[in-house]
Amino acid sequence: MTEDLKQASQRKASFGATMKAVFWSFFGVRKRRDYESDAARLNPVHVIIAGVLGAAIFVAVLVIIVRLVVASAAGG
Repeated sequence: MTEDLKQASQRKASFGATMKAVFWSFFGVRKRRDYESDAARLNPVHVIIAGVLGAAIFVAVLVIIVRLVVASAAGG
């Protein structure tokens, strides 16, 4: 088990490639071939970090949209 974790954390995909994979995964638009390729080459630590970053960005965008809508409704 520990050896598997060490091997997984030494995968060579860049953080940018991981962010791209996580971005498309948020939309659920992944080809099976791409998913299998990502599963074989992405670093799990990068995936976790990218997922947390993606979720934070998503929540921030939603908060901004809600504030804009509430401000325009209150002012109009």
